[in-house]
Order: sequence, then structure tokens, then C-alpha cells
Amino acid sequence: MTRKKIKIGVLFGGKSAEHDVSLQSARNVINALDKKKYQVVLVKINRNGKFKFDSIKNFDVVFPVMHGPFGEDGSMQGLLKLAGVPFVGPSVLGSAVGMDKDVMKRLFRDAGILIGKFIVIKDNEKINFNKVKKELGLPVFVKPVNMGSSVGINKVRNEKEFKKAVKEAFKFDTKVIIEEFISGREIECSVLGNKKPTASIPGEIIANQEFYSYDAKYIDEESVAVIPAKIDKKTTKKIQELAIRVFKVLNCEGMGRVDFFLKKNGRVVVNEINTIPGFTKISMYPKLWEASGMPLPKLLDKLIELAIERFKKEQKLKTTVN
Repeated sequence: MTRKKIKIGVLFGGKSAEHDVSLQSARNVINALDKKKYQVVLVKINRNGKFKFDSIKNFDVVFPVMHGPFGEDGSMQGLLKLAGVPFVGPSVLGSAVGMDKDVMKRLFRDAGILIGKFIVIKDNEKINFNKVKKELGLPVFVKPVNMGSSVGINKVRNEKEFKKAVKEAFKFDTKVIIEEFISGREIECSVLGNKKPTASIPGEIIANQEFYSYDAKYIDEESVAVIPAKIDKKTTKKIQELAIRVFKVLNCEGMGRVDFFLKKNGRVVVNEINTIPGFTKISMYPKLWEASGMPLPKLLDKLIELAIERFKKEQKLKTTVN
């Protein structure tokens, strides 16, 4: 008897500045999916947010390979949840707080997780450069709160650069976060699972540029990923345990890549989590799992399995009082 294929909808593109990265990620995911197991349906969302297919309920599971707003921030997850369709990755809450660097960092701080100092400003507020300099020192990083792939990020050393960077960041979001510069090695760790997540071996990013910018991630071939990171066993364990803790604190499920700074004194500072990390050929999330013994096709199988597992559990929950 021939086993029925799982019908999977791969969503990609979207209304985000990370649209092009999503196309690269989706291409890699689609190529790696086992066509003997899956009937793969491509759903491209254009830059205006428009997409077309017969019925979203026709899918056994959906894989939103979408980065940034309108894909990674809980909005697509909410649509899929309302439609009653299993989907890969964190649900609405984990996606939303994982995307919003302001809320994310406040939750970390409340949980006693070590993070860098930061200031958040909204588009109707003004911030004095001298206040920033006094509270955070120089240089600082200026970022849109709800954006990934290092889009709209600038490293700032003086007031002129600061004003320009704030203006640039507000092009992408209505909130801007200003973060202190942390001198340390950039370490990343992938997390996989629902209630009992596991962590990959950590890797290190050695950027050819001043920081791991959009160009450094996707264009500059001189930036290097060292996998596994050249760190001792004690530090490796510490980073893995912290990655899982971050994942749980934010109510994440399915997948996430946690980024850290490892300081010279051995202290590990959490930078952020990515709840739909890149799946391009050079992306750290799949590369870290591959180095941990789980190649991309098996990783995708597991992510799909986790999505269906969560959906089945949620279906058992009561929706009436009687």
C-alpha cells in the first residue's frame, strides 16, 4: 500500500524588507524536502502582501519560510491558527515577542538573563544624543525594533551618524532600539523542539565587516562561519543551556536560532532570537544542525513532525464551557 504524501504549503516572499532573503531560504527548503514524502505546493506572497491559492485548509501543514514583519511576527501564524492549519515554527505569542526586540529584551531582563543595555524610542518621540552617550557609551547600534537580517542597522560613533541612523531605522519600523556595543565573539546556537527542546552545537561568526550586516550575511563571501565554535566544553554547555532557556522564556516552539556575545571574561550575553531563521545555503540554523548530525532533509522532517504534533495537542483543548 502506497503511503499518502503529506501536502505541505511553503509560504515565501512577503511584505518585508527581507523578501529576497525569504526567496533564497524557500528555494533551499523546497529543494531539500523529500518529494517521496511530501506533495510540495509553492505559495509566493508578493511585496504588496497579496497571494492566491484555492483554500488554505487543503494543506496538511504549512511551512512559512518568511522573515521579518508579516511573516515572522505572529501575523501569519495567527491567520494559520484561525484557519485551523498546522504550521512550522513558534505560534502567535512566541513569534510576536521574538520579533519585537523591545519586548523580547524586557522579558529576558525579567527572567534574569544577561543582556546588553538598551534604549527604545517611538516615532513620535525625540532622543538626546548626549543622553544616549551617557547611558550606553559609544559606539552604539541603532536598529528597527521589528526587523531581522540586519536590515536598517547601523553602528554609530558620533551625533551626526546617530541622527542619520535613527532616520534610517524609522524607515522600517515605528520603534527604534539603541543598544550598547558589546565587545565579544559572535556565537550562535540552533534550538529544535516543542516542550522539550534541544540545542545544536554552537557556531561562531567571524565577519569581514565591522558587524554581521546584511551584506556580510548574504553577499560578502569573506565572512566566515566556524562550526563548531572553538570554545571549551563548559562554555559550549553554558551556551546550549542558555539557548534552550531563551527559547522557553519566549514561549517558542519548533525552531529558533539564538545569538550571543561571548566576552573575554567568559560571560555570555544574549543578543536575540530568530524564530524563522534563514534557510539559505549559508544560513547558520541548518548548518549548525547538519554539524550536529541532522542534515537538512531530516531537519525539515522533524520540523514538520513538530508542527503536526503541536496541532494535534491543541485540537484536544476544549472550546466550549459545557
